[in-house]
Amino acid sequence: MENTTWLVLEEFTKLSGLDETKIMELIKEGAIKNKEEDGKIFVDATSGTSALVKKVESGLVSADMNGKELDPVFVEKTISTILGLHDKVIASKDETISAFKNENSFLKDALISMQEVYDDDKKTMETLRAELERSREEIEFMKRKYRLMWGKVSNMTESK
Repeated sequence: MENTTWLVLEEFTKLSGLDETKIMELIKEGAIKNKEEDGKIFVDATSGTSALVKKVESGLVSADMNGKELDPVFVEKTISTILGLHDKVIASKDETISAFKNENSFLKDALISMQEVYDDDKKTMETLRAELERSREEIEFMKRKYRLMWGKVSNMTESK
């Protein structure tokens, strides 16, 4: 099962600090996964983070190769963006785990409740079976009693 954290494009833009046009370019290149629902574009936070890391990494390598000094604010902002996206992904996964735990707890309680109902029904059935058996024995006893009684009555009429 693939867990994907989807962020609305505007939220991803705020978190990443990139222009929407740059994000759209990354989407067109296939570097960032996206989906569209109800006219809104959603960005996969994990692939977005990976794309940002690759873009920053290539920027750092090319800056280093050209002998340029890196702006510490840029590096700090980039790291903070990546950490922000990472926190969003972790929070989403924690919510998913929590939801699964709640669902499992609910299912466990439901199973325990069903087992209790089953046990109660089983006891009721045993009680009804015993009652039915007693009733059958009583009916058999009554049948024998009446046969004997009618037999005596018929013998009395025959002997007169």
